[in-house]
Amino acid sequence: MRTLVVMRHAEAGHVPGLSDRERPLTEAGERDAREAGELIGRLKPDLVICSPAVRTLRTAELLGLDAPVETEREIWEAYPEELLDLLRRTDPDVHTLVLVGHNPGVHQLVLGLTGTTGDGFPPGAVAVIRLRESWAEVRFGTEQLVEMCHPDRFREEAT
Repeated sequence: MRTLVVMRHAEAGHVPGLSDRERPLTEAGERDAREAGELIGRLKPDLVICSPAVRTLRTAELLGLDAPVETEREIWEAYPEELLDLLRRTDPDVHTLVLVGHNPGVHQLVLGLTGTTGDGFPPGAVAVIRLRESWAEVRFGTEQLVEMCHPDRFREEAT
């Protein structure tokens, strides 16, 4: 069984003069990423992939996972179909993969894979999905949503 963890980057700030790709995390975003890492770490990921944007790289770093982090240029501004193609190329030896990306693509990927509906996927949100088949065979509408949580939930669990 394979597990996919989809995370939207943590909260980022808007800094005058910086491009969208260079936006840093806010203090709250940094805290939320660390707290998400505690949840995700229990799943023992084998690999983390993220877009090259500053906010996704920093989110992946702050997760503090004992897994390599690789940047994938195509995650930036990706449509769900492009993310699905990326998932299908995942090494078969990877059992648990964390994908850190951007909305609307990551939210639409979660909805598409699981056939669920949802109101939103705010910064720092995490979805845990169990795949029925191998990475090469992952497809829309057939995978199981195990858990979806938002940064507020991380704070509730910490108290």
